[in-house]
Amino acid sequence: MSVWYGQMKLEGTGKLLRIFVGEGDRAGMAPLHVAIVEAARSAGIAGATVFKGIEGYGARSVVHAARVFDLSSDLPLLIEIVDTEEKVRAFLPTLDGMVKDGLITMESVEIIRYSPGEPKA
Repeated sequence: MSVWYGQMKLEGTGKLLRIFVGEGDRAGMAPLHVAIVEAARSAGIAGATVFKGIEGYGARSVVHAARVFDLSSDLPLLIEIVDTEEKVRAFLPTLDGMVKDGLITMESVEIIRYSPGEPKA
């Protein structure tokens, strides 16, 4: 595996962490997904992305969906975090303290290329 964090290059075997939560979930006063991304960034995790689902259900089997007649909905969110196994596993206790209602999965991935590229204007 090739890893260097000055310019943030990462290649080889890593871990993909998926965190399934609801749009309405909170960490104190902040939305949970925002708190998780900030915690991952503070922990030096290589990357995190939040995806918003249009429909889904979880352990309680309550369907959450974006429909025209819904005034508000607690849509599903997926947070994906990718880094080396060591960094991802070290981040799990942080998540354990934050995610009270949700699903967390982890799988092995092959990281083909991760580098910052050229600065954007």
